[in-house]
Amino acid sequence: MSAGALLPAEHYLDAGYSSAELIVQARERHQLALITPLRTDNSVQARTRNGYDRTAFTIDWERWQVTCPQGQRSTSWTPCRQKEQPMIVAAFPLSSTCRPCPMRTSCTSVQNSGRHLTLHPRAIQEILDAARAEQVTPAWRDRYALRCGIEAAIHQAVTGLRRARYRGIKKVHLEHIVCAIAVNLIRLHAWWNGHPLDRKRTSHLAQLEPALAA
Repeated sequence: MSAGALLPAEHYLDAGYSSAELIVQARERHQLALITPLRTDNSVQARTRNGYDRTAFTIDWERWQVTCPQGQRSTSWTPCRQKEQPMIVAAFPLSSTCRPCPMRTSCTSVQNSGRHLTLHPRAIQEILDAARAEQVTPAWRDRYALRCGIEAAIHQAVTGLRRARYRGIKKVHLEHIVCAIAVNLIRLHAWWNGHPLDRKRTSHLAQLEPALAA
């Protein structure tokens, strides 16, 4: 393999392309570390920061069992598929565990069943938990800041490249090269003359406000 065909050790992605599954695949197949923010836990407990979210439970992967913050253990471990993805549902019994628990309101609001915990397969779940914990730290944010500079360049480039002017791969490729050269020259000119490009973005809704006010 030539030097130009070597993969980087790290690849920075935006949140639109991130997933724990993709991080695992990149690491196992290509020895590539993906640096990307993952979607946060959207459970009620995590969103409200009130109650026991996933991180409050301890998973015993060898015994197929989950232990809650009160020391109670799950009684079922059910592999399943959700949205075509393999998942695991660990459940706690209602009558013997969840109903008499003094912390039940901090764990679940469901009245007719015990707490259920939905997990990814082990490799993916462990990556997901570690990434979510790391991405809220100042050190990770400083590291991910390396990507911030490219967002403005991408936005500037795609403005004229969302629709190709020509047909055929060779012509479209040439158009992309010419556009990239133009963007580089524009950005270099702005840098050399001390006029940094405006990074502010105005949403379509915000752009409508002046028109509606008029």
